[in-house]
Amino acid sequence: METVLLQSNGIEALPQFLTSLAIGLLIGLERERTPSAKAGLRTFALVALFGTLSALLSTKLGSPWLLIAGLLAVAGMIIAAYLNKPSEPLRQAQDRENDPGTTTVIALLLCYGLGAMIWYGLAELAVMLAIGITALLYFKPELRGISQRLTRRDLVAVLQFSVLTFIVLPILPDQDYGPYHAFNPHQAWLMVVLISGISLAGYTALHAVGTRYGAPLLGFLGGLVSSTATTLLYAKNSKNNPIISHLAASVIVIASMVVLLRLLVLSAVVAYGTLPGLFPVLAGGFLFGLIVALYNWRKMDKATELNIPETSNPAELHTAIGFGLLYVVVLLVAAWMEALAGSRGLYVVALVSGLTDVDAITLSSLRLFNLGQLSEHQTVTAIALAFISNIAFKFGMVVFIGGWNLAKLVATGFVAMACGVLLGLFAL
Repeated sequence: METVLLQSNGIEALPQFLTSLAIGLLIGLERERTPSAKAGLRTFALVALFGTLSALLSTKLGSPWLLIAGLLAVAGMIIAAYLNKPSEPLRQAQDRENDPGTTTVIALLLCYGLGAMIWYGLAELAVMLAIGITALLYFKPELRGISQRLTRRDLVAVLQFSVLTFIVLPILPDQDYGPYHAFNPHQAWLMVVLISGISLAGYTALHAVGTRYGAPLLGFLGGLVSSTATTLLYAKNSKNNPIISHLAASVIVIASMVVLLRLLVLSAVVAYGTLPGLFPVLAGGFLFGLIVALYNWRKMDKATELNIPETSNPAELHTAIGFGLLYVVVLLVAAWMEALAGSRGLYVVALVSGLTDVDAITLSSLRLFNLGQLSEHQTVTAIALAFISNIAFKFGMVVFIGGWNLAKLVATGFVAMACGVLLGLFAL
């Protein structure tokens, strides 16, 4: 394609250069706002164009060294610019930003590389990378805030999660063991990684955004980490301060609604074949709960102070291993009870295990479905019963900890979700 272009008048290459120009302007627009940066809108646009031009000439001459020489030229110009003594206002700006310019340097080199990628037919990837780079540059305060809010214990837990995910997981045997061939070490730990990853994302976001964005977001993030912990905290707060009853009820109901979304995501990832039957069940519960959550939101005092639920980092080693053991036990017991007593035995396990953790029985049921030991209807029913059992347990917590006033408000949302789930289940 490149040979045909170069044999013509070259106008066919204009779209590639326009794309490079757009990428350079996008990244340069963000850098223009940074006082300490010695490269802005025009510099980034020109560097991106230079990358595309270098790639074109490299193709024309058949020498990749020309492209490398262009990269070295850009690097040399950047070094020369930063070696010059800055003026006093710029020096003060650099001190305020505490940025020696390394971010702008690497951004310019990336911009040159993106321009070259466009010429070699990777325009879509280059545009996506440019958007990601711009977002990374723009959200510097937020990223710094996240790092400052995370404790040393949190960072150690993230490192543990990384080791167990990228080092331990690949070496675990991917083979079925035990009775009913239900236990697979690789698959079991993969489920641990999946649950820990989702919970870790919610945990990080919860501590990053704090309570700035109100009850809906707090309930959503609390549900991602632990809906039970969120329910416990706001039941206690409502008991001590009845004024926040509507707020507490709203957060608790939203956190339990998020459990339905978690189950839907888990099912889509682990056993996509269950979605036709599972989606109406989970969606029904979510929509019915949403109506009640919106009603509680209108009733509550939006100026009430919010509190973040105290939860342990889900990526900590003992938390991950604990869930892994629970998952394996529930998986084997569910397989045994299903073989011993059929569907009724499985449903008993779902009701019991769902009291404290709905994820374990959900993943166990999906695993047995993939092995062909459960039908779609059995799998969906087990998950639905586990969820209903889980909200029944949390309602008991609300009654004993938060009192009947809060329980009346929460009951409406919980009953609505349970009715939505059951209606979807009976429609199968």
